[in-house]
Amino acid sequence: MGTVAVVDVLAGAGAGFLPLISLGPAFAGLTGGVRRTAGIGVLALGLCLVLSVYNGQFADRRGNTAVIGVVGVSAAGLVATARRQRHEAELASVRSIAEVAQRVLLRPVPLTAGPLRVAVSYTSAVAEARIGGDLYEVAISPDGVRVIVGDVQGKGLDAVETAAVVLGAFREAAYDEAELVAVGERLERALGRHLSDEKFVTAVLAEFRPDGTVALLDFGHPPPLLVRADGSVEFAEPPEPAPPLGLRALGAFDAPGGAGAIDGLKPQPYGLTFTPGDQLLFYTDGVTEARDPENRFYPLAERAAMLKDPDPQHALDVIRRDLVAHVERPLRDDAAMLLLRHRDV
Repeated sequence: MGTVAVVDVLAGAGAGFLPLISLGPAFAGLTGGVRRTAGIGVLALGLCLVLSVYNGQFADRRGNTAVIGVVGVSAAGLVATARRQRHEAELASVRSIAEVAQRVLLRPVPLTAGPLRVAVSYTSAVAEARIGGDLYEVAISPDGVRVIVGDVQGKGLDAVETAAVVLGAFREAAYDEAELVAVGERLERALGRHLSDEKFVTAVLAEFRPDGTVALLDFGHPPPLLVRADGSVEFAEPPEPAPPLGLRALGAFDAPGGAGAIDGLKPQPYGLTFTPGDQLLFYTDGVTEARDPENRFYPLAERAAMLKDPDPQHALDVIRRDLVAHVERPLRDDAAMLLLRHRDV
């Protein structure tokens, strides 16, 4: 407004710069509050009246047009500011609810669980979202530390609802069932009552036993990355592929033998040794399928050396930052990582 006033005085009344005073209250409504916008509107009106008197345009057509323009823009700015502030308050409320939902659905994992140190990283692909279709949980049961990491087909609220079903069933079954296979069966039954339209959930279950072994059960999920204490790296692949949760019943109709063939579609448990210094990184496909601008996948195994940091959470944060730097843009899919490191006790 000061610039417009100076230009108007220097250029003279005939240049017609006076109506541009209304730019002040127009821009004020973009960032300020109602009081600030109203104050700038009053200031603009006063400045417009002073300049119209100075230019000899007070009460004539040009002067009246400029005054009406300032009053109209100021009024519109006040309305826009009030609506913006109301929407900002609603958004803050929604964010608060989302944070509560995250604490209920994806509860903070324990920093230590038996002989394990635990770290987690979660990045949602949905802007402003705190949660999505990826899931994880660490449960300390009488049979050892049990873990689940999974990925729900699709995105949005439907995916969040399905993730809640899986996590609720796992939290109950992890304490009740003596065998890891029985935990998987409980998840399958829970999703059978919930899923429809050929939707599914990929997941990997793990049981860290006191004897230094790990039992794994893979439901069509990317295999965990095993990093040994000596730095060697390998993917803990299942011996036989198995369908994701929610697709076993569908597969029974296509497989030879009909419904009896469903037993052949069950995932087979497999194990590995897990000794002090070893690390097991669970992740979702949002990590390994993230692509850079040249369409190259994120090389997770090649980045395993980044996990040497003594603090597992810091090591996982380094991987996350490297992942974001690899894609050079917002992630297109949710990306969850859960790192478990064997420590001496």
